[in-house]
Amino acid sequence: MRINEPNRIGMINAYNKTGNSQIGKSGKIPMGKDEVNISTEALEMLKQLEDPDSPQRREKVDQLKKQVEEGTYRVPSEKIAEKFLSFWQKNK
Repeated sequence: MRINEPNRIGMINAYNKTGNSQIGKSGKIPMGKDEVNISTEALEMLKQLEDPDSPQRREKVDQLKKQVEEGTYRVPSEKIAEKFLSFWQKNK
């Protein structure tokens, strides 16, 4: 295999030319704009979320706090089992 020096220099110059073509007159590389798009499904989910400061929410939280303080708050074992199963199936 024979390597010709003039051809190698020509290739190096070709790379240098393509690198310089991106730089504009100001000497800076032009940047694109960032953009965020929220899907319609995500917007719908956002609308369905309850406002954390709504009176209904505060009433429910106060009721749960009272049950916990009195020792009458009970979680059905079926719901606990369902959450464990869904967690384990998701993380397989």
